[in-house]
Amino acid sequence: MRADSFLWAMRLYKTRSIAVDAIKLGRVVMEGQPMKASRALRVGDAFEIRFTGYKRTFLVLDFPKSRVGAALVENFLKENTPMEEVEKRERIQLALKHQRNQGLGRPTKRDRRDLDDWI
Repeated sequence: MRADSFLWAMRLYKTRSIAVDAIKLGRVVMEGQPMKASRALRVGDAFEIRFTGYKRTFLVLDFPKSRVGAALVENFLKENTPMEEVEKRERIQLALKHQRNQGLGRPTKRDRRDLDDWI
């Protein structure tokens, strides 16, 4: 199966074109070398995906006929990410969660009430 199709089918990327772009940018690495989108993956191949600030490592177990549900991904793909990288990812996600700037997005109910009181 092609690498870009596999990444899309395993729900690592939302669309196949986003998977192709990530591969072209060198974010998907196999055996220390950047992967090509047309590379044929085999059972037992290991690859690494670099995200902003952390990496995730995966092992190919089998190939689906098409995109699978999130619950079935574990039948086709095994994550072998080291604990250090998992901890990095959790710290980054926690920092982003608490970083919402005030005034961005829709006003909350409280904000609307404050505006009504002010007017």
